[in-house]
Amino acid sequence: MSKPYSNTKATLALAKASFRSIMRSPSAVVFTLAFPLIFILVFGFLGNGGVKVKLAVAPGSDVQNPVIKALEEMPVIKLVKDKDAKEIKEGLEKGNIDALINVKKNEAGTPAYIANVQYTSASVDKGSILKSVLTNLLYTLNTKDVKPTVAQLSESTVQGRIYRTIDFILPGQLGFSLLSTGVFGTAFVFFSLRQNLVIKRFFATPVKRSSIVFGEGLARIGFALLGAVFIILIGHFFFHFTLIHGVVTVLNMLLLSVIGLIVFMGFGFVVSGIAKSESTIPPISNIITLPQFLLSGTFFSIDAFPGWLQPISRALPLTYLNDAMRKVAFEGAGLWDVKHQLLIMIIWGIGIYTVAVKVFKWE
Repeated sequence: MSKPYSNTKATLALAKASFRSIMRSPSAVVFTLAFPLIFILVFGFLGNGGVKVKLAVAPGSDVQNPVIKALEEMPVIKLVKDKDAKEIKEGLEKGNIDALINVKKNEAGTPAYIANVQYTSASVDKGSILKSVLTNLLYTLNTKDVKPTVAQLSESTVQGRIYRTIDFILPGQLGFSLLSTGVFGTAFVFFSLRQNLVIKRFFATPVKRSSIVFGEGLARIGFALLGAVFIILIGHFFFHFTLIHGVVTVLNMLLLSVIGLIVFMGFGFVVSGIAKSESTIPPISNIITLPQFLLSGTFFSIDAFPGWLQPISRALPLTYLNDAMRKVAFEGAGLWDVKHQLLIMIIWGIGIYTVAVKVFKWE
């Protein structure tokens, strides 16, 4: 008596074969490992830097004064006025906020204002920029005004973790790797399987359609996780990428990677369904991946973008994956703490797979 056919074994066999195929594909290796690694090396060697100094205004601070008014006009300064004391304290400790300023009227009368500034050791470079800006600003205000002194500066420092460039860059590169693998890899593979009549041959066997999809999905997830572990370990051991809770943080990042890849594979299914030929896959895929690569905070914080562009950036799924990765790695957030980011990604996933079901072709 013959054994019943096992679709589970078929799924695993397809996954194994697909994984071997991926490992032999130069483009998969380049997009998943080489490109992100090159960017990590470049930014890792460049060291820290930044174009914006996040300066929080203390609750209760006088904002109608010459110091705050002048800071608002400076492009290098981004004033944060919507945080409470607890959020500001956490931001200073984690390096999400570079300094805190509290401007009060001087009851003694002279100088007119006292500007208390609290820096953080988690953002030393930007603190130095701010010190230079404030020194020049107060000198200008105190010399051009009729009064001998308009404001006086008082400074202190809060201890916090050092926030390095790699702590921002690596999660973005990991997200880029997952996006490329999910979109380009899935689109090319399923279009090729359909064009070469491989899927049609599968239909002559007892293999279910779901087994084909799950097999390919497992192969891509396995390959992407290997790439993610490689990128994280290189960043941590060579460039001191922060993994605040060690192995637990790595596992959380890998879970986020799986969720992100599943969402991005949906885009790949859509591309493979609407592409008329293999030559049309790259331009369609680039229309999906390039805006996310540039606008989702891969290299620069989206806060640095013009105000009209930021809502577009905040609508993209890669933005939320990058944000969740950074919170988990540097701030020590758990998966429940990034539930908002996960919810947005799941909504994207539901939407894109709904479209994929409509346009995907088996033959």
